[in-house]
Amino acid sequence: MDSGADPLRHHGDVDAAPGLLDFAVNVQGSGPPRWLRDRLAATLDDLGRYPSAEHDARARAAVAARHGRRPDEVLVLAGAAEGFALLPALRPRLAAVVHPGFTEPELALRTAGVPVVHVFTDAADGHRLDPAAVPAGADLVVVGNPTNPTGVLHPAETLRALLAPGRTVVVDEAFADAVPGEPESVAGESAPGLLVLRSLTKTWGLAGLRAGYALGAPEVLARLGHARPHWPVSTPALEAVVACSEPAAVAEAELAAHRLVAARAEQAAALAAVPGVRVLPGTAPYLLLRLPDGHGERVRLALRTAGIAVRRCDTFPGLDADHLRVAVRPAPQVARLVLALSEALAGVRA
Repeated sequence: MDSGADPLRHHGDVDAAPGLLDFAVNVQGSGPPRWLRDRLAATLDDLGRYPSAEHDARARAAVAARHGRRPDEVLVLAGAAEGFALLPALRPRLAAVVHPGFTEPELALRTAGVPVVHVFTDAADGHRLDPAAVPAGADLVVVGNPTNPTGVLHPAETLRALLAPGRTVVVDEAFADAVPGEPESVAGESAPGLLVLRSLTKTWGLAGLRAGYALGAPEVLARLGHARPHWPVSTPALEAVVACSEPAAVAEAELAAHRLVAARAEQAAALAAVPGVRVLPGTAPYLLLRLPDGHGERVRLALRTAGIAVRRCDTFPGLDADHLRVAVRPAPQVARLVLALSEALAGVRA
């Protein structure tokens, strides 16, 4: 990354250069399953027409049914990242962003001139969020659940404690469907001031399609989307939202989440067995690693030389270069990472 660039703009796809074994990006698999590919391919004949209001309504109805809400409580997005880009439309006076956390919301707010304060969680207590740490004057609060890159799943009660009159609480649930049963999700709650953002990118291998949605009170969604252009979501993305919200797809995602639990536990144990590596506990499709003081950047570069991409974490406020994030991957790929990590750490200590 260019040292002059804003570190908040750095994302894992920058680390994952072509030809490298990719542990930097959290998308599961190399693309959508066959049944979803077929659904998307069936929309190609419609690309000569603009996305229709009927298709948008169908997508909103599917999401509403999936979360037990009304269609007017759904705003379909060109990826959850669009939802972050729209946050300045809420015109907050002071935004509080929980860190370490996904940087895109803060970047969008700062770019729009919104004052932002950091609310840091601490590794000493498992990066748990204390609602009392959020300034009373913040009328917009942004928190991930599970949080990226720590993987911490905050209790839903903690998120509810953030709600206050005149305040909007934005919960980034991009990885919520990777947690079996989604136990701490607030996506189905219609509390005033609660805005939930969801992504289809991670579980369904749709990073290149850009599909997601927001859930909230109709008046909040109206403000959020007021300045959007016509046809902001493509016809294939609308179809993806419909398809991935149907009961069969939700059940498939649930099975994948259970498989992920086992794979993450095995990967965490294998990495923790490497001398000097501390694996922070988490519930997401990735793990946050802590390396010995001062070794992180050299290890990351050594892994890259060995053909492996991991996510640098010094671009997350509250973390430094001795933290690395690695996606949960199949066992043969993990074995390669463990060997390369062991050799890299041995090399920097020699």
